[in-house]
Amino acid sequence: MVIQVGKDLGHVTAVYQLGKRMSSKHLKEAFIRNLNGTSITEISSGLGVTTLSILFRGLLFIFLHRKTSVISNSWKGDFFIDYILLVLPLVLSCTIFSDALHIVLLCIAALCLVLFYLISSKRNKSIKASLHDICQSFLNAHVGNGTVPAVTTLRVSLNVLTAVSILAVDFPIFPRRYAKTETYGTGVMDIGVGCFIFGNALVSPEARTRERAACSHVKKQVLSVWPLIVLGLARLISVKTIDYQEHVTEYGVHWNFFFTLAIVRVLSSLLLSLVPPQRIWFVAATIITGYQLFLEVTDLKSFLLYGSDGQDTRVGFLNANREGILSVIGYVGIYMIGVQVGLYVLKKRIFVKEWIRAICILVLLSSGLFISIIVFEIYVEPVSRRMANLPFCIWIVGQCVAWLCSFLICDLILAFAVYMTPGSNVQSTWNIHNSSHPSIKKVTPTEDSKKKAHQCLIEAINRNQLLYFLIANILTGVVNMTIDTMHSSSLFSLFMLVFYMFSNCLIVYLLHIKNISVKFW
Repeated sequence: MVIQVGKDLGHVTAVYQLGKRMSSKHLKEAFIRNLNGTSITEISSGLGVTTLSILFRGLLFIFLHRKTSVISNSWKGDFFIDYILLVLPLVLSCTIFSDALHIVLLCIAALCLVLFYLISSKRNKSIKASLHDICQSFLNAHVGNGTVPAVTTLRVSLNVLTAVSILAVDFPIFPRRYAKTETYGTGVMDIGVGCFIFGNALVSPEARTRERAACSHVKKQVLSVWPLIVLGLARLISVKTIDYQEHVTEYGVHWNFFFTLAIVRVLSSLLLSLVPPQRIWFVAATIITGYQLFLEVTDLKSFLLYGSDGQDTRVGFLNANREGILSVIGYVGIYMIGVQVGLYVLKKRIFVKEWIRAICILVLLSSGLFISIIVFEIYVEPVSRRMANLPFCIWIVGQCVAWLCSFLICDLILAFAVYMTPGSNVQSTWNIHNSSHPSIKKVTPTEDSKKKAHQCLIEAINRNQLLYFLIANILTGVVNMTIDTMHSSSLFSLFMLVFYMFSNCLIVYLLHIKNISVKFW
């Protein structure tokens, strides 16, 4: 860890020394370029902070509800509690605590264990059964109402992490190893677009039905991506107009995140309309493997990295945007695998024990994928977000499946805690119905408790995810245009990040409690 920190400081110092010879734009571009990332283990640890924060919040709500019957008397209190418990740990873990992630994880995990012990040892007196009997009863309890809260939590958490990272990366307080890598490597920000695509695939129309998509559905998908095209054009025009700093090797000169999302959705829907559900994984694997084969046996890799003339030319549309255009192939494979995982995760399950079996299968899948990454990095090539190569696709899918498993396990733990304390509830998690043990009291939620269950930051962000992302991008641009982020002190940087995230979350929370969904398509 000390060696890595030294590398981060060395990169920052080298960039600073170029300051007198470079414009502000070029200096900022140099600040986020030529980086090699960090380890997959550290990235997984950072993602683990999100899961443990949600688990701690849930257990705390259950414990306090049992003690006082009320957590907050106003939406302001609910928002502030959710912000402190869910968002602030993510800001701190990728800034001032980035070199002590293992300590952060151990501390939150220890607090969770203490709360769970207190809940289980002093459970509601109306339950006369032993802990063993409660566990047996819980396995046969009915879970949920047809939804999978963990999928929503994953997508919201990704949005929050992205919002933090896109501004934090412009401050020195954000470790350089977390920024996007130049050609090879794994950075925290490298998982962004891949995880967005996987998350969208989990809730796509194709994942919610086990039937092959019809041609009419493909036409509907083509029409539904126009907002992404408009946003992509708006970003392109605004960036070029104000001469905003760009990381050209990320997507190219004119391409951007929104264009990738739109094209991937259309191409994937077209392919999925031709492929039966049980064959999706095979077609996706063929696409990704075939793409990697072309990179290895043709000049495609050389063209992608150095342009058609070998001198990194950006003349012509294809040369100018080669990273964004060619990486679509890998992202289509990720999307299709995401649909396959979505078909499995969203499959109707009634009992808790059925979900435990499903989680075990997903854990095995993610473990196999992580092992595959090691093998392919040794015998093929390292992970490359720039190319969206085979190791990158395996990493993204493995990381997403592992992250999803962690949220599913978190929901089961919270569901069990609620099961032991009838009358309590946790927002954006599973509800347990129909206890099979006669000594466990069945509690019907009141209208007030139902209202409180929806007064939740996770549901607020989920309601307006695209708006939340757009607000984060706009505020990031405003901050960069008004503040010298590169030369900001650690204290000022942290203050700006906390205030920026507070503003993002407050806007969508206010819209949520007023029952407003901003959608114009």
